[in-house]
Amino acid sequence: MNWHPLLLSFQVAGVATVIVLVVGLGLALLLARKEFWGKQVVETVVTLPLVLPPTVVGFYLLFVLGRGSPLQEWLGVDILFTWMAAVVASATVALPLMVRTSKAAIESIDPDLEKAARTLGAPEWRVFRDVTLPLAARGIVAGLVLAFARALGEFGATLMVAGNIPGRTQTVPMAIYDLVEGNRLGEANAQVLLMTVIAFGMLWGVNRWQRGWWR
Repeated sequence: MNWHPLLLSFQVAGVATVIVLVVGLGLALLLARKEFWGKQVVETVVTLPLVLPPTVVGFYLLFVLGRGSPLQEWLGVDILFTWMAAVVASATVALPLMVRTSKAAIESIDPDLEKAARTLGAPEWRVFRDVTLPLAARGIVAGLVLAFARALGEFGATLMVAGNIPGRTQTVPMAIYDLVEGNRLGEANAQVLLMTVIAFGMLWGVNRWQRGWWR
């Protein structure tokens, strides 16, 4: 069994999850606690990758990362058909899961608890660290795990911007596709079973975390 696609999948999903954690948590906090013009538009745009076909998301990413884009023209950065392009695609499709789950967790916190901390003189970063984060931890962790699982299984958008290059950008979903196309069903079954076990384990862990390990 070729282990490179699995290792690359974990590498891509891991880096994408770090990006999703930073960006997603910031967006969740903003959407849960602030009112501003265009809030519904921002929330809708963030959620779009959940409902758009992955190939459509990948097509948009081609404009963001490809020839003529600000990333390439202004910064001289060209990451198309590299594993970093796969990271961008995975983070894009996983971000809504993190934002929506974390936002719901933050909104469930009594705002009076945060106000009490501010009244006692705590700056905003202390309020977030000592009050908001601990109380919303279960929802945030759940969103993070779901985002990692989504990034691990990403196929369509990744294919558009990173391709399916063995040894360079071929993740497990890409490898399974190639194995089925080549009628190597035995190897495909092994890869499918492995991904199923990993996904089941993560979802089971999230459910236990949310309900409490002791239950």
